[in-house]
Amino acid sequence: MSKEKQRFVCQDCGADYGRWEGRCLACGAWNTLKAFAVEAGVSSRSGRAAAASTTGAPGVAPVPLSAITGDNRTRLATGVAELDRALGGGLTPGSAVLIAGDPGIGKSTLLMTALSALSARGTVLYVSGEESPQQIRQRSDRLAISGDRLLVLMENRLEATIDAILAVSPDVVAVDSIQTLATDAMPAGAGSVSQVRECAARLIQLAKQRGMALFLVGHVTKDGQIAGPRVLEHMVDTVLYFEGERGHDYRILRAIKNRFGPANEIGVFEMRETGLVEVSNPSELFLSERGVGSAGSVVFAGMEGTRPVLVEIQSLAASSLLAQPRRATLGFDPNRLAMLAAVLEKRLGLGLFNHDLFLNVAGGFRVTEPAADLAVVASIYASYRNVTVDPGLVILGEVGLGGEVRAVSHVAARMREADKLGFTRCLVPAQSLKNPPRGLNITPHPVATLAEMVETLSS
Repeated sequence: MSKEKQRFVCQDCGADYGRWEGRCLACGAWNTLKAFAVEAGVSSRSGRAAAASTTGAPGVAPVPLSAITGDNRTRLATGVAELDRALGGGLTPGSAVLIAGDPGIGKSTLLMTALSALSARGTVLYVSGEESPQQIRQRSDRLAISGDRLLVLMENRLEATIDAILAVSPDVVAVDSIQTLATDAMPAGAGSVSQVRECAARLIQLAKQRGMALFLVGHVTKDGQIAGPRVLEHMVDTVLYFEGERGHDYRILRAIKNRFGPANEIGVFEMRETGLVEVSNPSELFLSERGVGSAGSVVFAGMEGTRPVLVEIQSLAASSLLAQPRRATLGFDPNRLAMLAAVLEKRLGLGLFNHDLFLNVAGGFRVTEPAADLAVVASIYASYRNVTVDPGLVILGEVGLGGEVRAVSHVAARMREADKLGFTRCLVPAQSLKNPPRGLNITPHPVATLAEMVETLSS
């Protein structure tokens, strides 16, 4: 009869200890060690692999780079154009894609829609650890999708999932979600760091060996990070974040990492009763409710991956009686707002030291690129002076601490998008107009300093 012994595993980093410790020595977290019973003589998978290597077990011999044949297989169209855009042109065979997002954001809905279209070209296996087959069928009926080669499996054990993959040999596998899967070889519960890391590693290895595409759905924590080890994002080929505000119907699928295409590419969807609907022109969506004649409202021409997106930036500068005025933002970095406010005080003499500043990117969109600096500065200036900016003006440019306007990339694509939506003027850095785009009806206004920006806004 085998004896059992206790092991203690850190729930944050997966470190293994023979006895309980108040603090994990690997990651420094307190009270994260959890006890698990392990049969004596049973080691981890990594321990068995290490033992095999020391006994001279055969391995894989290295080969010259010139002897390796390329993979000429074409990408798989998912049937969802916005998802294909975020993936860099389609699903690459043998790739591992991680889709993360808040609960109820639409991850399973998007995945089911894509799997239904992929099942028309090959066998697809959908492994669910959270829903029963009947619940999955109810969703498919609501989305009006079907597929004879879309196989559904409810399973929480990794070994049973791998057996099913080997039995049906699918072209695409989706696991919803990776936090519900557990292997019998690890002394930890499902969703723990060690289980998530081990299950993901074995599934990714299997996908690479068999040339099948793998979707992994991941939960996020309260602070918006993917639950489980950070290394999970490094293990997969593509990381897609599904974003969206509770008060808005649109959803944004953002590529944070992509080994097969450009990062920061986005796909835009609108959530309706019948499911997710693709938005082919997101600029019209974000500007659809824009008010005309409001002081502090400007339009910024941004870039998300290879796609130009026009969004409205709103500012409100209000007198404050606080010793330290507030700097609040939605969709923009608050530290960068504080820096730009200091530049306005120093270079243009605006008395913002006794004003609260509130900045909002309308529609709940999130702007991260420095090219939005000039639009933010113009918006704050217009709100402080209580002037209305020309509604046909679009603004882009980076602002330095000296008050200079610096060049940005992809100016031609941004101006073409603005021209297509009917804008007639564009405030653009002077250094970015060395090779101006031709054939457009939009008039560029090059500026090199914030003082020139003020003159252009007043004209």
